[in-house]
Amino acid sequence: MRRGYQEAGDRPRRFYKTVSVSEAEDGHAILLDERQVRGPRGGRLVTPTRALADLIAEEWAGQGETLDVAGMHATRLANTAIDSIPQAREATAQSVADYASSDLLCYFAQEPEALVHRQTAHWEPVLQRAEGELGLQFVRAAGIIHCPQPEATLTKVRDLARSLDDFHLAGVAFGASLYGSGVLALALQRGWLDGAQALSLSRLDEIFQEEAWGVDEEAAERVARLSVESAMLDAWFRALDAG
Repeated sequence: MRRGYQEAGDRPRRFYKTVSVSEAEDGHAILLDERQVRGPRGGRLVTPTRALADLIAEEWAGQGETLDVAGMHATRLANTAIDSIPQAREATAQSVADYASSDLLCYFAQEPEALVHRQTAHWEPVLQRAEGELGLQFVRAAGIIHCPQPEATLTKVRDLARSLDDFHLAGVAFGASLYGSGVLALALQRGWLDGAQALSLSRLDEIFQEEAWGVDEEAAERVARLSVESAMLDAWFRALDAG
């Protein structure tokens, strides 16, 4: 097995029997055997909505005899929102703008024609919606040579990210990294796309190549992993907005 992923012998043993969610003074807490979960830095794992607490609790309840910590994506993202984002809001918002500065959706192929047509059909509606609803103006490029985006657009992306609460901001930053696109991350956060659609758009070129040449085992494993993360992120935003 490739290193970088937890092997069974490396995983900590499950140390609890029951998982529950309880109201807390500032939100909803996840309890293991009636004890509140804390993050790696000691912060209490408290979420702003019951739905998000339920999502995280499902991860803990679904563990076997050992804990697959690397696979507990919602728990890890919550820890980031609680322990890291408050001290790094500016840098996190800037990271979203940085992805937008070379956004995947702005780099169209020069050939073959079928790929260019597919990119135009699927990417342009998202870009146009970002322009119409968020006031973002993006320059489209042909090929892979970097094409600078308007400074006003990047400032607006940074401001949009900065305006989010810690949990939404953590999700958007995670999505920008996952998709290589600040636009797709914001689109998912706003419900324009679901997780499967966002991931497919980020992999449009790869999918085109796979249709022609097939998929090898390593690539299939990577896509499966990304699919799980993207589905979690979709559930994350929906749970945050559920109230």
